[in-house]
Amino acid sequence: MKYSFSSRFREGAGTNPEELIGAALAGCFSMALSLMLGDQNFKPEKIETEANVEIKMEEDKIYISTITLNTNAKIPGIEKEEFRRIAYSAKDNCPVSQALKGVEIKLIAELT
Repeated sequence: MKYSFSSRFREGAGTNPEELIGAALAGCFSMALSLMLGDQNFKPEKIETEANVEIKMEEDKIYISTITLNTNAKIPGIEKEEFRRIAYSAKDNCPVSQALKGVEIKLIAELT
């Protein structure tokens, strides 16, 4: 895996720590959502989540300001509002979200 500073701003090849954090959050959220749906007797056929990590630079400081989770799910028998309620609970309670409490985490959750 190639790391590079320039990949932070999409100018260089490779990955960066911020992308890895986004991937960890997307994976953790999807696992938590699947578990919570199962606890409510729903059987997801598909959960796909992508994390968009926003990096800001002010003076000499670079930081993650926001991570937006975009998830699409196919879940037979669930109503849209119940899905969103469970999805927001998963976002707020997955272990990686807990570790990232200093970052604003947004969620866009859609059923397909």
